[in-house]
Amino acid sequence: MVPAPDAARWARRRPARGPRASCEERDVQLGLIGLGRMGGNMRDRVRAAGHEVVGFDPRPEVTDVPSLEDLAKALSTPRVVWVMVPSGEPTRSTVRALADILEPGDLVIDGGNSRYTDDGPNAELLHAKGIGYVDCGVSGGIWGRDNGYGLMAGGAQEHIELAMPIFDALRPEGPREEGFAHAGPVGAGHFAKMVHNGIEYGLMQAYAEGFELMEAAELIHDVPAVVQAWSRGTVVRSWLLDLLVNALREDPHLAGLEGYVDDSGEGRWTIEEAIQHAVPLPVISAALFARFASRQDESPAMKAVAALRNQFGGHAVKKAAGPAGAPGDVAGPSSGTGSTHG
Repeated sequence: MVPAPDAARWARRRPARGPRASCEERDVQLGLIGLGRMGGNMRDRVRAAGHEVVGFDPRPEVTDVPSLEDLAKALSTPRVVWVMVPSGEPTRSTVRALADILEPGDLVIDGGNSRYTDDGPNAELLHAKGIGYVDCGVSGGIWGRDNGYGLMAGGAQEHIELAMPIFDALRPEGPREEGFAHAGPVGAGHFAKMVHNGIEYGLMQAYAEGFELMEAAELIHDVPAVVQAWSRGTVVRSWLLDLLVNALREDPHLAGLEGYVDDSGEGRWTIEEAIQHAVPLPVISAALFARFASRQDESPAMKAVAALRNQFGGHAVKKAAGPAGAPGDVAGPSSGTGSTHG
């Protein structure tokens, strides 16, 4: 791994380089804002490829420079600055700050999980200052430092070419087209990543439902072994399946986890776009709604279903704990009403 450059050099403005070599041959500098789990690993990977990285983060224990202004001074022109901070206002405010700090000819890349609708306004703000903008969806999680990242970029061809050495350093080894795509104009990269994450929701939900069914069936004695047996030679093999195998190896029944699942927004955005384009997404929609259900200690909707079944069919219902009865108390007629309703 290439060691971090001497911090003393960053205090001196380096002169602009001469004519660029081809993107495959030249070493470049990168300014990287946000050194969390993803950003910190990306800094390591780009340095390991032989490029100089100057990182900024509000946390003094991980940052290379004390401020965005110092980051800009440490980079020779044209600067390439990659933003890896939380989506929404944190990213928008960072772009606004860079618009005042950077110079014409520089380039800003938003590699976070921003919604694609933020990219147009960000690009317009920077364009007014002569600064380029690329949005880049990044997939790879905490494994990307060693395995490489899947990259989906949106922006002008000239800006993609300027940043290509960085894209090549970050993507997995092998053919470029198997780890990097210039998806289209500004916004296309984050749109592609949004769809990628929506698909991810559906895949994870399918694996999870299969796991639950086998856990519930007394016929299957070793669920982790079955899941692991799917990892080679079957049509459902994938990296996600490998990660499930790892999880089950550590905790065969996942007893140490709660069934609570958050969502970071991309699944919702994917479904909203599907509605706008009249594209049916039943699997991704169901996966998102399953996550919502996981956050409910009790489901008001299921209470309503229970009440309706009791009303129209006389089906037994369980009373909630409290003055009306203890847990497990049953109210309503027995199931001998002969109703055929579900």
